[in-house]
Amino acid sequence: MKVVAFNGSPRKEGNTFQAIKIVAEQLEKENIEVEIIHVGNKKIQGCTACNTCFKTRNEKCIIDDEVNEWIQKMKQADGIIFGSPVHFSSIGATMKAFMDRAMYVGSANNSLFRHKVGASVIAVRRAGGIPAFEQLNKYINYSEMLMPSSNYWNVIYGQKPGEALEDAEGVQIMKLLGKNMAWLMKLIELGEGKIEKPEQERKIYTNFIR
Repeated sequence: MKVVAFNGSPRKEGNTFQAIKIVAEQLEKENIEVEIIHVGNKKIQGCTACNTCFKTRNEKCIIDDEVNEWIQKMKQADGIIFGSPVHFSSIGATMKAFMDRAMYVGSANNSLFRHKVGASVIAVRRAGGIPAFEQLNKYINYSEMLMPSSNYWNVIYGQKPGEALEDAEGVQIMKLLGKNMAWLMKLIELGEGKIEKPEQERKIYTNFIR
């Protein structure tokens, strides 16, 4: 089994990376491969709302950059981790641009990430961690992914790179998240072909102003 993790921080090995790494270490103990991709230092354009992905349904965004490669990595993975720092009580702008496009392409292509295990982690200096955490979780919920939990919200605290490792509670949260994520992935693998999946339904769109 494999997990692909996306680091939405501009800093390659800052506290967001440390949070992802703690989760990854627990997964690797369970023989689950983890690949960490650095998103936050890239120049990623946001979604242009052209809806071409819904017309072509070729699992690609019309903007041909790294995002299309990452979409395929997400498709092939059994689990996905989304990590971000907090910018003004929100996820980083580059991370949001990536998430908007990748998840929209996924939605356009028969719910490409449906029933994959997805988890989000947040690194923050002081406040705004919970709104950013909820923001990432909304993408996971919308995509019909399955979300493991920990014993608190997946937020770790620290300012300078590496300070998050001094947050004992945050470290425990990430460790438990990794253990629970591995457990959930194994349950899904064991149930494959034995337990019937719920039938996929075509999404109903309701517009309130006509």
